[in-house]
Amino acid sequence: MEQIETDGTTAALTGSARAVFRRLVEDGPSTRPQIGNALHLSRPTMSAAIAELERPRYVEMIGAVQGSFGRSAAQYRVGSGAGHVIAVDAGSTHVRVRVSTLDRRLLASRILRLPASQIAINEEVSRAVAAEVAAARAAALPGWGPLRVLGLALPTRVVGLGGDVISTRQEVVFSAFTPPPGVTLVLENNVNCAAVAEQHYGAARGASGFAYVQIGLKIGMGLVLGDQLIRGRNGAAGEIGHLSFPFAPGASPVPGEAEHYLGTEAFIGRVRADWPEIAGPSPIDTAELLSMAESGNADALRHVERHASDIGAVVATCVSVVDPGLVVLGGGLGASPLLLPGVREAANRLSYPVEIRNTLLGTDATVMGIERLAIEAAMTLLIGEEA
Repeated sequence: MEQIETDGTTAALTGSARAVFRRLVEDGPSTRPQIGNALHLSRPTMSAAIAELERPRYVEMIGAVQGSFGRSAAQYRVGSGAGHVIAVDAGSTHVRVRVSTLDRRLLASRILRLPASQIAINEEVSRAVAAEVAAARAAALPGWGPLRVLGLALPTRVVGLGGDVISTRQEVVFSAFTPPPGVTLVLENNVNCAAVAEQHYGAARGASGFAYVQIGLKIGMGLVLGDQLIRGRNGAAGEIGHLSFPFAPGASPVPGEAEHYLGTEAFIGRVRADWPEIAGPSPIDTAELLSMAESGNADALRHVERHASDIGAVVATCVSVVDPGLVVLGGGLGASPLLLPGVREAANRLSYPVEIRNTLLGTDATVMGIERLAIEAAMTLLIGEEA
């Protein structure tokens, strides 16, 4: 058995109690018969497991559910003793925060739009993270239980202890932000987080292998193979934004030029430079461009189709290397259904057969992914196992 400490109380949890807790974390509120049937546990074993979990308040009864034969069954959910997590997406344009229980009940959420887009993580982003985390913690109620884990999704490579944190710039997030003492900290690349969320809740749900490609202010890829998130030795697996570009006679490939070319700022710059005067005012950003394309504007459609073809070429490069079978498109621009046909055509023409889908989670993918990783870390703290 394993000793678990929570609020000064030590709980010795059996394997059956851990299994019941995992079930409630994954599936939400359930009755004793439902959990027992799913886990093949006898009534006495279920009763003992629930009693173990009630002592440290890892579970709580929330009522009764009427059965088909007139009997009622007690319904349980994850309790306040299990605590909560804070998930932060420190993005290039927004800082998003979710505060939730281990079974993903939303306790609070916040979104702060940054005054200007940030190509790289900097002190301004750090100050925004500090302010938003402080506000979330100030709103905490006694029923939330202790803060177990703080998860930070960063728009940069992330390496573990002993890695080169100077080159990744991941430590810059702490230039104006100090994590709360005694709280486990989880850091992960933002695109990797989005891939985690799409696998568990979105367009790649149930897929053991796929690539999540983000196209927005920056570009990136999160890669899942054999149900494992691939990070690489330098935290650089999936860093397609670092691809050298272009390849052409007389041209010298430049590291990271693929991101500069495909990112939304360079893209809208090309659109405005090529916008015919007779077509009226050019779009000020990609959101307006997409809106014009949706309305049938021929010039807007022409640029969207060309960009979709360019994205498809990058996707084809990824498919040629890892052959994932499935690619999910996300990010502020990549999530648009208008790009999907062109990306599909180019990727399948230039590489091996691949299914391509749009994200189902949109801009929430990253914060939902870091929330998932924070919950897994909290599970390890509480019962020694991931969710």
